[in-house]
Amino acid sequence: MSERIKGVLSPVVTPFREDLSVDLPRFIDQCKWLQSNQIGLAFLGTNSEANSLSPQERLEMIEALVQAGLNPKGMMPGTGGCDLPSTVRLTQRAVELGCAGVLMLPPFYYKGVSDEGLYRYFSEVIQRVADDRLKIYLYHIPPVAQVGITLPLIERLLKSYPSVIAGVKDSSGDWQNTQAMLERFGPQGFDVFAGSETFLLQTLRGGGAGCISATANVNAVAIHGLYQNWKGPDADAQQRGLDRIRQIFQSFPMIPALKSAIAHWSSNDDWLRLRPPLTQLSPDQHRDLIQQLEAAGFSITGLR
Repeated sequence: MSERIKGVLSPVVTPFREDLSVDLPRFIDQCKWLQSNQIGLAFLGTNSEANSLSPQERLEMIEALVQAGLNPKGMMPGTGGCDLPSTVRLTQRAVELGCAGVLMLPPFYYKGVSDEGLYRYFSEVIQRVADDRLKIYLYHIPPVAQVGITLPLIERLLKSYPSVIAGVKDSSGDWQNTQAMLERFGPQGFDVFAGSETFLLQTLRGGGAGCISATANVNAVAIHGLYQNWKGPDADAQQRGLDRIRQIFQSFPMIPALKSAIAHWSSNDDWLRLRPPLTQLSPDQHRDLIQQLEAAGFSITGLR
């Protein structure tokens, strides 16, 4: 785990069978498609419906990918949760299997908790895992979690665990916050990933590591293309192209929209399933989404 993961990663959408159990073979196929398009696997993230999955299901998904021969050096599974034992168990297994790092939410159920409480939580996880290979990427997503990762907390964690606290996914949607992380902690080797490709070019120009984006599930080739060519003369035009597609998806509920697109271009309506309380797009919404994407020249090839 000495090599740091960089580039574009996807919080891989989770396919479900008719009984709403995880469809592991189809999940593996989706991850293979992403890795074949140079996309890292930040599975068990928000858009993976991770908090609708049990700890055992999450553990089985991590193990299934490695057993299927996918490269763990391209994996950053989400292992954070509200209970300490599950977080430790998932994190330990990810380290044992050679994953490049883990993406760790703060414990988000209790609101208004202090930085001291969050520091103790992350510290306890690190001490219980007790493995020098561990690399934690903090997951800052205050619009959803309502519990954020502040700059002073990052500073304190880096001071205490400089070899473990490897970076952050900033899904705040606030470029000033991302920029502050880049400027304040980037020189220390702290890797900043934007939480959307909307900020990919700015993040790379600021010395960041890349992005972890929901729409990398579907727009893999174009997003990776900008990562590869961000110093090129057409980088700004590429960014505008990515933004157009992102805006279409964002005009619908994101997770069902991603699954609708995958279902359409894979010709497999099984992808439409979500675990309650999430619900799929209505037929009219699905049709509108596909029409808007096709009008923008968007398509996906190679899905199964």
